[in-house]
Amino acid sequence: MADAVLVTGMAAQWRVAKWRPRRTTLLAFAMLSPSLLFLALFTYWPVVEVAWQALHNQRKIGGPQVYVGLDNFLKLFADPAFRKALVNNLVYAFGTVVPSLVLALGFAMALAKSNRVNTLLRALFFLPVLIPLVAAASIFLFLFLPNVGLLDYHLAKLALSGPNWLGDPDVALYSIMGLTIWKNAGYYMLFFLAGLQAVPADAYEAAILDGAGPWQRLRHITLPYLKPTIGFVLVIGLLNVVTQVDHVFVLTKGGPSDSTNLLLFYVYQQAVESYDAGRAAAGTLVMLALLLAITASSLRTLERSFGEREA
Repeated sequence: MADAVLVTGMAAQWRVAKWRPRRTTLLAFAMLSPSLLFLALFTYWPVVEVAWQALHNQRKIGGPQVYVGLDNFLKLFADPAFRKALVNNLVYAFGTVVPSLVLALGFAMALAKSNRVNTLLRALFFLPVLIPLVAAASIFLFLFLPNVGLLDYHLAKLALSGPNWLGDPDVALYSIMGLTIWKNAGYYMLFFLAGLQAVPADAYEAAILDGAGPWQRLRHITLPYLKPTIGFVLVIGLLNVVTQVDHVFVLTKGGPSDSTNLLLFYVYQQAVESYDAGRAAAGTLVMLALLLAITASSLRTLERSFGEREA
């Protein structure tokens, strides 16, 4: 009898122990269900819908969808305007992210010490971040107006004449790059200021005692410690390059001659102006693939940087 009771008790404990992990898992899923629902509705379902649209053609609102397979992708890559937008985006990415990071790092190193003057300068450098991109583009539109704009006005005082900043195909993209650098450098500066706090002061002191100059301290101490921060900021910068298009719409609308047309604005043109939903969806998937590739490579770089830090 006692053995039967003991066996029954052990079986009950085993069933409780077996149920406990399941209960914990169910509780976790129940608590995550609101977030999972929002992800499914507003992230994953739109991707599925875009992928469906990329395989179909629908030439009018409410019209039938005709399955065309990969035809939209073939037309997309055969379109000179798309190839131009892709090249523009690559030039725009390199011409904005690299200068923004260099300026942000320079600002952060110059303003690393906390005092009243540096606090004021930090606020001034960060101020462009608080201005909406459309408003910032409107400000730069006033600067870039030919002959009467603020930039040409001051150049005329120096007996110089500037180009047509937004009307010259060889200059317009670089003008937009200037706006992007002005707006983003202060934002990236905050991350570098935080990263510099992790650099040990005794490393600088030892380097100074060994006779290391500013460049050597930057190369062998500051930059190695800032590798994770640089990788993180690089991800943000590249994502902004692909997803920000408001300033292009305000300043140039992709012109002149598609010289400032970027991928996201190209998708907008196909979807809204040409109402080619299939090609716009195909372009969206190409952009999504680029974003995933950028994110994956950057996360791999971050993991490698943290691994080197721990070693």
